[in-house]
Amino acid sequence: MQKKSISEINEIYNIEIPKIVKTIKKQKAKNLLLQFPEAMKPYAQTIADEIKSQTKCNCFIWLDSCFGACDIPIETQNMVDLIIQFGHSKWNFKDKNLKVI
Repeated sequence: MQKKSISEINEIYNIEIPKIVKTIKKQKAKNLLLQFPEAMKPYAQTIADEIKSQTKCNCFIWLDSCFGACDIPIETQNMVDLIIQFGHSKWNFKDKNLKVI
């Protein structure tokens, strides 16, 4: 697979980098966990690099399974400031201590 640029990835998926950057800055997050569905995992490093270049945050990529908005690695919540999950389903989790976009 040929490596794609962030612009090419954004043509395939609406990855909402401006919204992500705004949220990171608002939350003052320093350590992020990025979670991707299987189809997006080949682009994970490019997306993480783009986020890091705009925010200077540490980006950790979750490579385990991701079966939708209900499948977040809550065991990591004490290790990161924010979890960013890429996917198709709306997030409806009500735990105010767990910051997910």
